[in-house]
Amino acid sequence: MLTGITVVDFSRHLPGPFCTMRLADLGAEVIKVEAHPAGDPGRSLGPRIGETGALFLSSNRNKRSVALNLHTEAGRALAFALASRADVVVESFRPGVMRHLGLDYDSLSAVHPSLVYCSVTGYGQTGDMHQLGGHDLNYQAISGFLSATRDSEGRPVPSEVPIADYAVGLYAAEQICAALVRQCRHGQGAYLDVASVDVLSSWMGLHALLAHDGQEKAMGQFLKGMLAYQVYESADGKYVALAALEEKFWHNFCRAVGREDWETLHGALIADHPDVFEEMKTLFLSRTQAEWSELGSEVDCCLTAVEEMDTWSGSAYVASREAAFTLPYGAGAETLQVRVERTRPLDGMMPPPRCGGDTRDVLKAKLNLTDDELARLEQEGVIPRTS
Repeated sequence: MLTGITVVDFSRHLPGPFCTMRLADLGAEVIKVEAHPAGDPGRSLGPRIGETGALFLSSNRNKRSVALNLHTEAGRALAFALASRADVVVESFRPGVMRHLGLDYDSLSAVHPSLVYCSVTGYGQTGDMHQLGGHDLNYQAISGFLSATRDSEGRPVPSEVPIADYAVGLYAAEQICAALVRQCRHGQGAYLDVASVDVLSSWMGLHALLAHDGQEKAMGQFLKGMLAYQVYESADGKYVALAALEEKFWHNFCRAVGREDWETLHGALIADHPDVFEEMKTLFLSRTQAEWSELGSEVDCCLTAVEEMDTWSGSAYVASREAAFTLPYGAGAETLQVRVERTRPLDGMMPPPRCGGDTRDVLKAKLNLTDDELARLEQEGVIPRTS
């Protein structure tokens, strides 16, 4: 869908790279500009698979990597030349960094008025907090999202999923695609200021509406306190999710397990019926997860297994939707399991790139540099040496 669109990606870590990976999955040519010699910090940050950070491996497929020393005038000039020939530029530095490098929107749009330029940050380009450092947990906290994810004792619980990073990546990709439509129709460029806190804050509209009406705890009671909307443990120590919110689903469940006497309890709260809650916990402990999952597939009652990460790829859903496959990575025979929406043929997928591995090819193709010019840039430390 985005074939023919070129994206120059200066972003690092997770939010920006997740955005540009989605654009790449949609067919865009994504040129990832990494710092020479350090590379994207995500290559080494956090848990690793082999020698490479899982953060990087999970968000950089289908891209090519160009490594440039942006501390040099020549490196900045090459980056500017690449960006000025692109349809889209994405960056995720703290506000002001790209201007310091001469790679900001104003400088690039002066020579490329139709450029779509997206800055992905935590707190945005303006406002009291725009220069503060932050990470996913901070963005969840400031947006109000974290206040809505509490444990049984009322304490905010951080998610193991960096939800702010993924959310802002999705939103940035959406904004870029919208800007590309305008670019195509009217030849206009755009500057997109996309902030993680803004995105998560927009998710909290329902909670804010209820809080304004004096019902701060309404959603928690509605979704966490109902008999019919819970996670229950099964006989084999695994878990299933029952989400029979509508009356028809609840009735189907009650009849399937032979407890028609529960049918009148549609929408009932655990706090009002603790005895039934204990009975339901005992009921779910009487069958294995697989048995409950089979029931959920036969009876329309919104009952599903809680898939674990080590078995997810073998689930029936994944197999039927072709939602996972493997890509090679590293120097050996290792493979990387990938989860992907079916927006690109599987045989066209490329593994995450080696840092700077495409530098010479891209600079030749995009900027018409000669072998002699590339050799000089290598000698001056602007680009990596040929291995």
